[in-house]
Amino acid sequence: MSSPEWSTRTFGNEEGLPRVPLPTLEDTCRRFLEWCAPLLTPEQLAETEAAVADFLAPDSPAHELQSALEAYDRSAGVHSWLDTFWPYRYLGRRDRIALNANFFFLFKQSPLGQVERAAELVASAVDHKLKLDEELLAPVVLRGQPQSMVQHKFLFSATRIPGQVLDTARTPYREDWPGPSGARHIVVFFRDTPFRMEVLDPVGRPHTPEQIAAGLRAIQESGQVVEDRAAAAGHFTTKARADWASSRAALLAAGNADALDTIETALFCLCLEDFAPADTQQACDELLHGDSGNRWFDKAVSFVVFQDGNAGINVEHCELDGTTILAFTDALLSGQRSAREAASGVPAFAPVEFTVDDALREDAREAGKSFAAYADATATKTVSFDFGANRAKQLGMSPDAFAQMAYQLAHKRAKGLTGATYESIATRQYRNGRTEAMRVVTPEVLAFVAAMDDPDRSADARREALRAAAAKHVARAKECQAGDAPEQHLWELQLIQKRRGVQQAPALYSSPGWLVMRDDYLSTSSAPSNNIQYFGFGSTSPQCIGVAYVLLPDRWNLYLSTPRHVAEEMHRFADELTRAVKQLQDLLAG
Repeated sequence: MSSPEWSTRTFGNEEGLPRVPLPTLEDTCRRFLEWCAPLLTPEQLAETEAAVADFLAPDSPAHELQSALEAYDRSAGVHSWLDTFWPYRYLGRRDRIALNANFFFLFKQSPLGQVERAAELVASAVDHKLKLDEELLAPVVLRGQPQSMVQHKFLFSATRIPGQVLDTARTPYREDWPGPSGARHIVVFFRDTPFRMEVLDPVGRPHTPEQIAAGLRAIQESGQVVEDRAAAAGHFTTKARADWASSRAALLAAGNADALDTIETALFCLCLEDFAPADTQQACDELLHGDSGNRWFDKAVSFVVFQDGNAGINVEHCELDGTTILAFTDALLSGQRSAREAASGVPAFAPVEFTVDDALREDAREAGKSFAAYADATATKTVSFDFGANRAKQLGMSPDAFAQMAYQLAHKRAKGLTGATYESIATRQYRNGRTEAMRVVTPEVLAFVAAMDDPDRSADARREALRAAAAKHVARAKECQAGDAPEQHLWELQLIQKRRGVQQAPALYSSPGWLVMRDDYLSTSSAPSNNIQYFGFGSTSPQCIGVAYVLLPDRWNLYLSTPRHVAEEMHRFADELTRAVKQLQDLLAG
């Protein structure tokens, strides 16, 4: 579509977006070997090359799997060959999503107190919802290309539902719930007690921030909170998915269908905390895991507002990526709302009551204890640099490439090795586009890291190695943005075979290349917005450091997470990162 034909309606460009390109087997296998080779020993690489040769052999099942994927891509109603991949990737995981999959943003500070800040967020979110319903939200256009807005359909009244084998997403804009949500309520959590609060009146008029604030104060002063906070229903959402599915079935059998329906259809959750974090570090930790009785981690969007007015968001990941939540956050914190006729009076509210027997009560208590222990077994750290994207550009380097090269140098110095590194790359210029998995380690990265600690290399040689590694990084990121990446393609071929009930996977999927390349030592993702201070998520493997970073024009904030048993290595990484950032700046400025 040329620019004069672009629609100004929120979802008006979706059908005109290009499709995610489906790579050939040969191209994917070539890239796979290129991507994994820097991480392998010669023996491991030889074994992987042999597995790839078998995978491409004329009698390999890979060709039939590729044909099936090509046929699926051509099928009526299919928008992308990844349409089945994404539900399996996110809804298929069986461990906890709390801390493991959900992510958070800590918003910029505000002079408002808790209730006023919460009321402003609620009013702005409701206004955003009404704009989406009317398709008045302008579609995002980046570098002249409209971006997919589909994920915005799943900001409101979206809830992940646990299943024994596969979860489901209960959302509007589906066959069984067509169009936007007609829900008029949110769920407010206070002292581990959920309250239903109406934020739209019966004819769809929104309550004002002042009215919402009065309703929130009334909730806090009502005294209608659960007596046994340790047995609050929110704790159930921290369980491994199949276990939570069993607990949810027991809740339904005990007569809690209406309570669950209220939470699951709510536009979003608002979690009011009865304390103020001691510092930014604690605020981030509470947003990541917090008091699980005062959360519903299955909810797509949960705002968390502390007693001092600091606030953020916890996001369930199955339908929403960081780029969508960034746009949502920027809209909420812009301070601009539509002029609409307001509802009258204070919003009605009532506690959402669960009927639980002794077994369910004990189940909730155990879930809460288990999650608290799990959170305690996670070490985190905030790091901030007086350095930003503007300075990186002044030094003639891509800001993201500078960040990633600093991570690689710091990791090698902290852990003594260069390990698999994941970076999320947005692909929303495609129909139903989400992200692509980029692997950061290249031969150029290895050469750069080696040069930095080689006493025989001159400053010019180190600078040349740094710029070569950064250039390769930028080139690979562009390939990923264009869909020229191997991992998700190979993964979906594997999933097709599994869905057919075939247990014996091709040797490629047990090769050193496949296993080592995907065993993260660093899992990285960025969220650039002046409206947020920090972004964070949990680590993805026993030795992994999660690196969530906000690279602003003049600031660079990071939230690091790792299993506590390797916390010392994370702290060494943070110290080495401080050293690397200064050293690379000096090198580029020399």
